[in-house]
Amino acid sequence: METRLVPYETLNALQKQQLDGLEVNPEQLAYSGDIYCALNSLLVNPNPDAIKGFALLADEVPVAFLLLKRPPCLPHWADEHSATLHALQVDRRQQGRGFGRACLQALPAMAIQVWPRIKALELSVDSDNVAAMGLYLGADWVDSGVAYKGRLGYERRLTLAL
Repeated sequence: METRLVPYETLNALQKQQLDGLEVNPEQLAYSGDIYCALNSLLVNPNPDAIKGFALLADEVPVAFLLLKRPPCLPHWADEHSATLHALQVDRRQQGRGFGRACLQALPAMAIQVWPRIKALELSVDSDNVAAMGLYLGADWVDSGVAYKGRLGYERRLTLAL
């Protein structure tokens, strides 16, 4: 199976319709939100250069989605020379097949292609989201050691130098 990470705006009408059907496991909704929230934050943003959406295609069918943000849409904890990862979602019917890892492997090159001057990727993850922590740390993201009170509990900041 061939996978590739592509910008949202390059999806054709059928792929956008398929992406609308992406479902997150109910226990993951609190962490990643759903596809409607992610697409809404992408599509209603008045500064399209500050938020980019990407879909992971498996044999040309969307199986995952994520957002990257840059100033002025960066969260307060992010470095201005980085891009931050948000709303990483793998369709619940496709989980366990390595698609989250495929997103993270393709992400650095895609981020540099979109924003050549960024120095790192950053994200914030709930400490109790064991699956996500394992995914990110296994993909060479580095835990900064900083924990802070987030929406649901304590969150950790992770960085991937580019």
